[in-house]
Amino acid sequence: MSDGPFAHQELKVFAGSSHEVFAEGICNYLDIPLGESHSATFSNENMLVQIDESVRGADVFVVQTSCPPVHDNLFEMLIMIDALRGASAARITAVMPYIPYIRSDKKDRPRISITARLVADMLETAGVDRVLTMDLHAPQTQGFFRMPVDQLIGAGPLCEVLERKKGDDWILVAADAGEAKDLGRFANRLELPMAIIDKRRYSDDEQPQAEHLIGDVEGKTAIIVDDEIASGRTLVEASNFLVEHGAAEVRAVATHPVFSPGAVERLDASPLERVTITDTLPSETDETNATIETLSVAPLFAEAIGRIHDGRSVSALFSPEAIRNIVFDR
Repeated sequence: MSDGPFAHQELKVFAGSSHEVFAEGICNYLDIPLGESHSATFSNENMLVQIDESVRGADVFVVQTSCPPVHDNLFEMLIMIDALRGASAARITAVMPYIPYIRSDKKDRPRISITARLVADMLETAGVDRVLTMDLHAPQTQGFFRMPVDQLIGAGPLCEVLERKKGDDWILVAADAGEAKDLGRFANRLELPMAIIDKRRYSDDEQPQAEHLIGDVEGKTAIIVDDEIASGRTLVEASNFLVEHGAAEVRAVATHPVFSPGAVERLDASPLERVTITDTLPSETDETNATIETLSVAPLFAEAIGRIHDGRSVSALFSPEAIRNIVFDR
C-alpha cells in the first residue's frame, strides 16, 4: 500500500439507485460493506437523499451510471454528493461507468448546448473531487472537467474474453470510421487483421447506412467492435452488410449496453451469433438469452478505486498483465 494523502482515511462506497448490483460487486471485491443511504421522492417530485452513517473524514466513492430515468439518476447523484460534502467527507469521487450526455460533446448545429460540459460543471458545483469512468465516447471530453478524470478502458477485459476463443479466421471490424482508432487496441492486443465499414448517418432517426467495406471478410468470422449499443441498428446494419460481403459468422463486442427500447429484440433477430457487453449499465437480458453475454467490469472498477484510495497508479491497469490478474465475473 502506498502512503497517498488519503490512504489512512476510511474507504467508503455508496450507491445511487441506478445500478446497485454493480456497486455491490465493487464492495465484494474490496471486501467492504456498501455504504448505507436512502432516497425518497415526494408527491411534488422533489427528491430527498440521506446518508445513514458517518462519513466525516472518509474517502468516499459514489457509484451511479446513466440509465433510465436518466435525469432522476443524475440529480440523485448530485444531491448525494452535496449531502456527503455537507457531512464532511474528506474526498468524493464520482464513479460513473457511463456518464449522462457524454455523447453531447460538440456544437455541431446552431444554438445547442454542449451538454457533456454542463454535466461536468454540475458535478464540480455539487462537490466532486474526482471522476472515475470507462470508455468516454470521445477521450477529449476529459477536458470538460476541472478535476482529475480516470478513464478505464473496456478493451482490456473484453480482449480477455476474445483471447480465450480466438480463431485463425477472425477479423476485427469497426462499425464506422470513427471506431477505427479504438479498434487498434483490440487488433494490437489480439494480433488480428482489421476491416472498416464506411457508414453514413443522414438524419436523427438512428438509422445509419453502411455503404462501403475496407478490408476482406470473405469466409471469415467478423468481430464488430463498438463503444456502445443504443438502438442496435448500427450493429444490425453492420452484421447484414458483412454477411452480404461473405462473412461466415458475425459477432460483436461493446462496452456500454445502452439498449434503448427494441434493441435486444433487433439483436436477437439479426445475423449476430454472439454480442458480448459489459455491465457499465444494468441490462434486462438474462441467462436465457442466447445472443447476449455480459462481462462484469465491477472488479476492474474496484481495483481502480483501491488504487485511487491508496495513491497508486491507475494507468498500470491498462496493461494486459494487470488485467489478467483480475478475476472477472460472467
